[in-house]
Amino acid sequence: MSPSLPTRSRRSGALTAATASVAAGALLLLVPPAVAHAADGPVTAPITVAKVDGLPADFARGVDVSSVVALEDSGVVFRDAAGRPADLFETLAAAGVSDVRVRVWNDPYDAAGHSYGGGGVDVPRAVEIGQRATAAGLGVLVDFHYSDFWADPAKQSAPKAWAGYTVAQKAAAVGRFTTESLEAFRDAGVDVEMVQVGNETNNGVAGVWVADAGWDWGEVAQLYSAGSAAVRDVFPDALVALHFTNPESAGSYAWIASELAEHDVDYDVFASSYYPFWHGTLDNLTAVLREIADDYGKKVMVAETSWAATLEDGDGHPNTVRVGQNDTGLAYPISVQGQATAYRDVVAAVHAVGDAGIGAFYWEPAWLPVGTPTQDNAALWEAHGSGWASSFAGEYEDDAATWYGGSSWDNQAMFDAEGVPLASLDVFSYVMTGAVGPRVPYRVQPVSLTIGEHDDLVLPTSVPVTFTDATTSDVAVTWSDAVDAIHGTGVFTISGRTADGADATLELTVAAGNALADPGFESWGWVDGQEVWPAAHGYASVKESPGDARSGTKAVNVWGAGTFDEHVTQTVTGLEPGTYSASGWAHGGDLDATSAVGLTVTTSQGSWSAPVVVAGWQVWQHPVVPSFEVGADGTATFSFGGTFVSATGSGGAWLWLDDVSLTAFRDVPVTDATAVRDALAAADAVLRHRFTGASLERLDHAVEVARVVVGGSLAEQADLDAAAAEVRSATAALVVSRAATPHVTASVPDARQGATAHVTVTVEAGTTARPTGDVTVTVGRGGSGKHGAVVAAQLRLADDGTLVVPVTGLATGTYTVSVAYGGDWKVAAGTTSTRLSVSPAKADPPGHGKDKGKDMDKGKDKGKDKGKDKGKVEHAAGHGKDKGQGHAKAPVGSPCGAHPRGGPRAC
Repeated sequence: MSPSLPTRSRRSGALTAATASVAAGALLLLVPPAVAHAADGPVTAPITVAKVDGLPADFARGVDVSSVVALEDSGVVFRDAAGRPADLFETLAAAGVSDVRVRVWNDPYDAAGHSYGGGGVDVPRAVEIGQRATAAGLGVLVDFHYSDFWADPAKQSAPKAWAGYTVAQKAAAVGRFTTESLEAFRDAGVDVEMVQVGNETNNGVAGVWVADAGWDWGEVAQLYSAGSAAVRDVFPDALVALHFTNPESAGSYAWIASELAEHDVDYDVFASSYYPFWHGTLDNLTAVLREIADDYGKKVMVAETSWAATLEDGDGHPNTVRVGQNDTGLAYPISVQGQATAYRDVVAAVHAVGDAGIGAFYWEPAWLPVGTPTQDNAALWEAHGSGWASSFAGEYEDDAATWYGGSSWDNQAMFDAEGVPLASLDVFSYVMTGAVGPRVPYRVQPVSLTIGEHDDLVLPTSVPVTFTDATTSDVAVTWSDAVDAIHGTGVFTISGRTADGADATLELTVAAGNALADPGFESWGWVDGQEVWPAAHGYASVKESPGDARSGTKAVNVWGAGTFDEHVTQTVTGLEPGTYSASGWAHGGDLDATSAVGLTVTTSQGSWSAPVVVAGWQVWQHPVVPSFEVGADGTATFSFGGTFVSATGSGGAWLWLDDVSLTAFRDVPVTDATAVRDALAAADAVLRHRFTGASLERLDHAVEVARVVVGGSLAEQADLDAAAAEVRSATAALVVSRAATPHVTASVPDARQGATAHVTVTVEAGTTARPTGDVTVTVGRGGSGKHGAVVAAQLRLADDGTLVVPVTGLATGTYTVSVAYGGDWKVAAGTTSTRLSVSPAKADPPGHGKDKGKDMDKGKDKGKDKGKDKGKVEHAAGHGKDKGQGHAKAPVGSPCGAHPRGGPRAC
């Protein structure tokens, strides 16, 4: 019998007093959102969030913060809204979070104990996270992956310890592992409310694949049932959840649920991932979840969702959402307000299912950078497993062997890069109360315009602007003169500025005359009631998925397991005889090297092909047939596809196709764009926080013009060279702002010969309260040109701009202490200097040592007495409120220096 929802409600009620007590105490450290009862109406806030009417108090407003311990081990400091260090879980509770989800991997370490990364969350670490969540009054969802590392539809690798197991043996292992793990949670007093048996298990779990069983779920069901039985045994009141993804895939959830029912799998909650970048509309999400709830009597929830607050990278590792990837055709603006609205709308979509909709969890809102983009953070990622994957994971996961590194999620966090909560974190409270912020532009609707190459260009004079109060109006806009740099056909992005100061974007397509119907698949492959892109064998279909489309929101998706043939085809008639070109754009993965896929054009004059070798998701390939002949019959057949062979161990081969073309051939200038591309790359690498707005405006204009020039089919070499020169000139002319100019100070007490001198370096700037970067301390003998010492250290975010650098081995004399600060992404470089005097070592008192031999026995006795009291003396030295002062010195030769507050510091 499944536990009832009221049971969960009683648990929530029982914790009300304890949670209130924690929150009240936390007010000394935290700055929680303004909280109002639902009857009080919306609160005043920096952002606007519409209340979700009728949302029950026990609706799970959850987060997954599984990376937290590894981040803290790497030196990340979480803060409250005032910037003061604070416990992450208390901060989450104060913001209205009700539950914490924690993933569990079996053994995410190699034989030498090196973490695979992703937080290195084995059972002991997961229990620790669960304890901290429980202490903050938060419920806990335990998410078993049944793997040693990431599990998702394409990756369901069995744990190393289960290698060679049969399905029955794996089911038994799932039961044992689940039981033993949950007993550890129970014995630690963790408030486990829900247990997830598998993670995104659309295609299988723990190396048991439904495709290998002829798409029958009987074998996978054995593993589900074993996990579920263990949950019922250890936590009989906890809900059992099964987790899937891709709700946009028509009919998939209904099929999965029917298979679970057919095989009598015992579970309570059908959980879905929902990332707006990839997973279709919210209306569809509600519809497919409601179908599960109505037809099978299951509760439903969203186990993972997120949205980006910025396109800026925080740690030097590429983000999942970045410029050129998942940043177009979006449902929400990439902003703090957009992030809050995206989560609020997911909550509303789940609640719209009815009483069966029980929660929505935000995935990794606290996966922060361990250092800035200008620092080398690899040592921390490798040492503590705080990046998405370490190099050590390569033995277990192929992707990690190549793409290991830092956080790809830091711009989707609800904290800034320095650990301070964003305004969006309070959305967990605001969905209950509503919140009203200033009325400002929320979203400027991107404008698309397509014209023929020889048509007159008439730019729109206004754009639709939606404001934070949900009103929309047309606002006058001024467009960049970069439009004047267009030469020939192409797709161009033109910037604009509205009358109220908001940024606007125009996507301008200058077309040469594409003979293909619905070349971007935005009409679902149908024109005038006719299917113009039929698939040969049913493995391909047009899908709405903005994150996978190159432009617009739709593209052709090919997916299948094993080996299969598939192609989409369109035959064009009525063409003028002559020479034409054809092309397309594709990305994909999990194809074996023996696959033969590409673009083919066939006419009465012959057949021409361009192969495609896919290189991964969003790594777009551009197959081109540069020229082919159309005969007197005026007919050409465009086809894309071939033989797909799924890579071994994958869930199936997949590919996305978009923006195909068949155009009349034209002779284009032969040019070399290397110089302008190099100039653009240098401009993209500029640390923008350092420079004045005016100098950045000039650079941005030069970059925009250069991109327009490069994108034009008829741009001459002189156009490219002029664009490159202007980008280089604007880059060289950047002006460091006063706010980014550091104030570097250094102080050092005089020291005695043989003792360690401690140089305290402080860096302050207006662009950040916590500058980071390399610090070099050079101690030189005045006037001699000879250095007494050179010590390199590094400021990290946790240092709050102050670093103590130990210097040893100095002889007596007076020294000049020079400090060079190398700067970071927000602060320019700077220097300072001070003086240091080193006096001779203190001489022994008169007579000391004269009768040393006579007193040797006394010395031994004194030594014995000292030995007896040594522990007491050392304990007393570090005891009490000034305990940290007893640990202020870093080890001699430490490359990182000492933390100004004492104790060891991450470097």
